[in-house]
Amino acid sequence: MIIGKGGKLLMIGDSITDCGRARPVAEGRGSLGSGYVSLVGAHLEAFRPEANIRVVNVGSSGNTVRDLKARWQTDVLDLKPDCLSIMIGINDVWRHFDNPARKDIHVELDEYSETLDELVFKTQTKGVEIVLMTPYFIEPDKSEPMRAMMDKYGAAVAKIAKRRKTIFVDAQAEFDKVLRHLHPMVLAWDRVHPGLNGHLILARAFLAAIGM
Repeated sequence: MIIGKGGKLLMIGDSITDCGRARPVAEGRGSLGSGYVSLVGAHLEAFRPEANIRVVNVGSSGNTVRDLKARWQTDVLDLKPDCLSIMIGINDVWRHFDNPARKDIHVELDEYSETLDELVFKTQTKGVEIVLMTPYFIEPDKSEPMRAMMDKYGAAVAKIAKRRKTIFVDAQAEFDKVLRHLHPMVLAWDRVHPGLNGHLILARAFLAAIGM
């Protein structure tokens, strides 16, 4: 496992990470929300209790990569994590579709990629291990417009992970495996916010990536 004994794992993102977590900073059992972060925390506590990993959730609903950049100092660097998980991009894409006239809130691919890369590099200079997770859309038809755009943003994450030599989790690919057998609505009514089954897919992929 990439996180040493007593290490701090910080997880940041949008509503998928947030999932009703405690404010201002969620740490420990009962405060991490009802999603994949809580499942990761429970797994580490149950199966690696000797490691005494501190799991912290600073996800925030509605966030784009712009929002992450605005709070990066206080919500990431000041908290001094040993390992940082980033999953962002769903809202960066979604705003193009649910608010098409609001060009000011659209995060285009170039801005998304450049901003995420900047945040990763800045954090790596502090000696933090990074896990990059792709955004996803729970839709098997790759020609569907939002899915097609999401794949481009996911590809940008993969490029950053390769360039910066981070750990990489292809969340979209993990959902695609299940979508061969299940309708998207079994996992998420809006194809974005998953139920416990979808969060378990994310948690399992993350844990495998960090050596658990």
